[in-house]
Amino acid sequence: MSSEGNEQHVSPEVSQSAIVGDDKMLHKGEDNIIWKFIKFGIVGFSGAIVDYGFLILFIEVFHWPDLVANAGSFTLAATSNYFLNRIWTFRSKDKEVGKEYLKFFIVSLIGLGISTLTIYLLELALPDWSATVGKGFHFIIFIKYFYILKLIAIAVTMLWNFFGNLLFTFKK
Repeated sequence: MSSEGNEQHVSPEVSQSAIVGDDKMLHKGEDNIIWKFIKFGIVGFSGAIVDYGFLILFIEVFHWPDLVANAGSFTLAATSNYFLNRIWTFRSKDKEVGKEYLKFFIVSLIGLGISTLTIYLLELALPDWSATVGKGFHFIIFIKYFYILKLIAIAVTMLWNFFGNLLFTFKK
């Protein structure tokens, strides 16, 4: 940078910091927060498949109550998500896997509370249209109301889980 005969030199690190800010999560490449969120979303999608698969199994085959089935399926999905996020999204090298998994699970348990509360509040606030729409069409039209609410809860919970894990579990 030059100013009327008073020349100052700025190191590349300083100029990079000035452009990007001090937050390492915002620089280019694999550590970009947007790219991490996309990867987290892909892992989350696989977790949603695990979650929904076990949710349906627990409710339809084992006849568990909805919220108990939700807790079980959520726990299995959280466990698969931990390993995928550890390896791919956050590329963790932490040797204390058990401690890291416990942190991830704590974030997930809070997420389970958010998910369950979301479903509960939506059940209170919205009419159960599945009871009338589904009559006589159990396998063609009938979409169990609870599954729609679960989808909304997954979207809400994903935001909590991403930032909780970014800032707590996989913080570098």
